[in-house]
Formats: sequence, C-alpha cells, structure tokens
Amino acid sequence: MITSYSDLYTGKEQLIYQNPLEKEEDIRGFRLEGHADISFENSSMCLKNSLDNSLGQKANYVLWCPEIFPENIKITWEFRPLTEAGLCILFFAAEGRNGEDIFDPVLARRTGEYPQYHSGDINAFHISYYRRKEPEERAFHTCNLRKSYGFHLTAQGADPLPVPGDAVDFYGLTVIKFQNEIQFKMNDLCIFTFRDDGFTYGLPLGKGKIGFRQLAPLVAEYRNFKVYELLT
Repeated sequence: MITSYSDLYTGKEQLIYQNPLEKEEDIRGFRLEGHADISFENSSMCLKNSLDNSLGQKANYVLWCPEIFPENIKITWEFRPLTEAGLCILFFAAEGRNGEDIFDPVLARRTGEYPQYHSGDINAFHISYYRRKEPEERAFHTCNLRKSYGFHLTAQGADPLPVPGDAVDFYGLTVIKFQNEIQFKMNDLCIFTFRDDGFTYGLPLGKGKIGFRQLAPLVAEYRNFKVYELLT
C-alpha cells in the first residue's frame, strides 16, 4: 500500500493521455465555456480573452479536455505567461454533484463565471497557480487549492513564477492526485501537499475531467499536456 508521496514516486505510472497542444487539431473535441481567442504559435496553445476585461467574470472562460480520467493520476503541462494581470486555474476530478458527466445536459449551462464552478452543479478540485488579477494577489503571490462543491480553501503555498519579463521559458507544472492526497509542484519544487479526510470539505473526489481556466486580461501559452495513471 502506498501511503506517502515518497512511496508514490517509486511506484509505477502509465501514460494514458498525451497532447502537445501545438495546433488547432490537438484540441478538437475540447469544450470551451465562455469566450476566448485560441491561437497556436511557438508550437504551443495561446489563450486570450475575446470579451473585454471590463465585463468582469463574463470575460473569463474554461477550456475542458473531453476525457474522463481515473482517480489516481499525475497531470503535467508547461505554462508561460505573456502578460502579467490575470489568473490561471486547473480543474481536475471534475464531475456532476450526483456523479454525472460535467457535460450532461441535466446540469446548468456554464459560461465561464467562477461561481458556476465552485458553487454550481459540479464537484472538483481547482488549483489557482498564477494569481495576478487583484492588487492583493500581485502584492503577495500564492497558489491555492480549493475543493468544491463550495469554496473551500484546503491548501496554500508560495508562487515562484516571475513576472512575464523575467519568464525566460516555459515552466513545468505537476499535479499528483493519489487516493486522498494531492501534491502540486512547479519545476519539481513542491508548492503544497494536502491530505483530504473526506469529511471536513465534503466526500472524497475520484475520477473526472480536467479543465484550464484563465481570467482576462491574461495572455498565456500552454504545451505538453500529459496525464499518467498511478498504479498500485
């Protein structure tokens, strides 16, 4: 039985999904909620809001991968901010509150506005890993892990990502979800870990979808999205 992250890293993993995010065909089947301009330059996917930032939450959006991923996974991707103001979130283990696929038509329509994702029809974990939207976020950089349904802040760590002028390359991001444990890393630096007791913040979350959320007016690039199943 794997009981800690040190044990986890010596265990077996199997690549079950790989997407370079290099060209438009790579996101065929992805679901965009909200409005965004998506382009492909520098062998990566570039996301930018297509609605004016003055619209607030209505200008934000989520891009979902269509796959349903198992409970025990490692998610990796590469990220580079091109402008400073904005915020990025990764959703994972996303599922309807009654076990539905998040695209099931019985669920309320989502349009990119945040309350629809943390206090709507779905459960999910979500990591905000680039927080430069509000003045307090720019003054003190943190990465936050929240669990929904609800707006439960479950873990927090310092954000080492620089402002875009100092970001010389893409940064490697990793999320590990194994049973009741979650770990988040940037360039192999551990930002936080969390052990879910399955009670304080609701029942444990298992399988589900993965989605990339970005807040206006940020422009950022993504590439090399991979998911591994962690085997016991």
